[in-house]
Amino acid sequence: MKRVLVGLSGGVDSAVAAYLLKQEGYDVVGVMLRTWMSDDGQESRCCEIDDAKAIADAIGIPFHPFNCTGVFNDKVIQPFMEQYLQGLTPNPCIFCNRYVKWERLMYYMKVLKGDYIATGHYAKVVKLDNGRYTVRNAEHIEKDQTYMLYRLTQEELAATLMPLGKYSKDEVRAIA
Repeated sequence: MKRVLVGLSGGVDSAVAAYLLKQEGYDVVGVMLRTWMSDDGQESRCCEIDDAKAIADAIGIPFHPFNCTGVFNDKVIQPFMEQYLQGLTPNPCIFCNRYVKWERLMYYMKVLKGDYIATGHYAKVVKLDNGRYTVRNAEHIEKDQTYMLYRLTQEELAATLMPLGKYSKDEVRAIA
């Protein structure tokens, strides 16, 4: 059975991605990448560990939270601030996806002996005839998130599953 690490944020999209992959017969492991601490040392509300753990428990999968606050600061916050101060309008999600989510998920995939990684992004990964991988639009274009994934490497794309690429947000909510 192939093992897939699913990045769980505590939200509905990643929860349904994990559920769908388990239903497809994968050995699913939930992983939370903690990226932010508030001034009082508490996790941010956007990526709640308790919610992600509750989702993993409800689906019946193991759960591993990992502290990624340092790499998030170095690869996302600092470059964002530098570019913003130069008068640019950076999109921190692009840097976070490439340098935090995928880079860290790939690392933990190897540590936890996984075969694939997955997220709750609305996109598709397709293997082309020439053997290279590409990101393609989700079937329901209104939630398409391919623009945030253009920096992913061939190695990352080859190891990525995106089970929500064929669903609308309403369909994902109905599954949840």
